[in-house]
Amino acid sequence: MADLRVNIAGVTLKNPVIPASGAFGFGREYEVLYPLSKLGGIATKGTTLNRKDGNPPPRIAETPSGMLNSVGLQNPGIDHFIREELPHLKACDTAVIANVAGATVEDCVEIARRLESTEVDMIELNISCPNVKQGGAAFGVHCESAAGITEAVRKATTKPLMVKLSPNVTDITEIARAVEAAGADAVSLINTLLGMRIDIKTRRPILKNNVGGMSGPAVFPIAVRMVWQVANAVKIPVVGMGGVTTWKDAVEMMMAGAVAVQMGAAIFQNPFAPLEVIDGLDRYCDENGIDKVSDLTGAVQPW
Repeated sequence: MADLRVNIAGVTLKNPVIPASGAFGFGREYEVLYPLSKLGGIATKGTTLNRKDGNPPPRIAETPSGMLNSVGLQNPGIDHFIREELPHLKACDTAVIANVAGATVEDCVEIARRLESTEVDMIELNISCPNVKQGGAAFGVHCESAAGITEAVRKATTKPLMVKLSPNVTDITEIARAVEAAGADAVSLINTLLGMRIDIKTRRPILKNNVGGMSGPAVFPIAVRMVWQVANAVKIPVVGMGGVTTWKDAVEMMMAGAVAVQMGAAIFQNPFAPLEVIDGLDRYCDENGIDKVSDLTGAVQPW
């Protein structure tokens, strides 16, 4: 068997497969199907300073080869996560990556401070949230705001800090370089692409929020391209996501430069998809004489 272990900013994962934030909740719904210890890690439901009920329904819509969501970061808040969810996750023998978000820099800093004394293995900072102090534009769409929130959170915690990047930008490599310079230990990408569906009978958007984030197989080629670009632009580890559905997708994403992959929409269709990807990676390595799965990272040979 190949060595499936990978390292992200000093955190060792037993394999490179991580359910993405929002797709796996806090893991409780899935552990009735299989031990969470089989996973490389879990990126938890995006957590804010205080409880959020999310956006009004309908907030999920199917699309060809994907889905739109505008759930709106429904979550119980950071204190509930630390008190009720984190102890259970830590007992599951897998890396816990706490995905956090906030409408202000101060909110994100306070969340990081509260996580500092916990057993969370890594913080994943979602910078796709609207910055209410700057007219609602997402932190991650401008270099200055992306770097500013990263630097502030970096100062608030000694935990490994991974910044989750939005694809809804002109040049994602500029954002990646900005957060790297501001102290990010790793980056993850891509978050969802902004999309929209319309009900032609009612002439209204299907989502009550009008627009939502698109994920699923349809976005995979875009994600691979962006992972490849970012991996060649920064020196910190890159975690790839966006339409990863099969083990072949995982191999491709890692060859583009990812040290690990996150899976989201695929889990809704097939909750066993992460385990199938882990098994597929193992077989691929064995069949191709690859001793360590980490050797796949950046193995692409561009023309």
